[in-house]
Amino acid sequence: MADFSQYGKRRQAKGGIEARNKRGAFGETWWGRHFVTAMEDLADPGRIARGRTYARQGQVLNLGVERGQIYGQVQGSQLEPFSASVTVEPLTQGEVEALMARVRSNPGMLAELASNSIPQALAPTLLPHHKGQLDFDCSCPDDGWPCKHAAALMYIASEHVDASATTILTLRGVDLDQLIEGVGESEVEFDAGDWFGDRAAFPALPRPDFSRAIDDLDPMILRRALRATGAEESEVKQAVADLARLYDRL
Repeated sequence: MADFSQYGKRRQAKGGIEARNKRGAFGETWWGRHFVTAMEDLADPGRIARGRTYARQGQVLNLGVERGQIYGQVQGSQLEPFSASVTVEPLTQGEVEALMARVRSNPGMLAELASNSIPQALAPTLLPHHKGQLDFDCSCPDDGWPCKHAAALMYIASEHVDASATTILTLRGVDLDQLIEGVGESEVEFDAGDWFGDRAAFPALPRPDFSRAIDDLDPMILRRALRATGAEESEVKQAVADLARLYDRL
């Protein structure tokens, strides 16, 4: 068990980044939570707990994100704040090209990314999954991996990831604009003599399977509501049957 008392008490920071999270787990989105869990699975529980406290008490003074790295200053027990960083392994050029090809084949993924969301299908590619994809560093004397200062930085970064999913793209070395441009440059034939697309061929509209809306409802709730009006059981059954026919017609 590590003896944290040897490092002294933290100095209260002024003007630090105020965490939105005040209790419980960090990570409001599923990808933000995954991002935090990747660190928590590696770290000492005591340092993790202190990292959460540091994050919530505004000890992280600033934060920056660039390709492959999160960096910032964290006020600890010394007069000067410590410089902490979290390194996230960027994707290789081949992995970026494979990602682009996958998004190109499914434009819905691009729409999700553009609307500030990480598609579940891209989680194995974009989110760190093992310790080889993460590294931590800090100028403090604690040799923990990560120390509480790097953990606090990671927690504050998770809130940035929640607010802007493109932070993940930046860390992994993927530029959203280039991704959109690359997808847009996919093999599309253009007929210079058909400016308005009169001769353009479009794929057929999807034909979703029919599913009655009433099948997704709880009939017991409806029955209780009808009985509360004083209706007889026969009237309740008739009302449920009428509603089912109405949904079928819709």
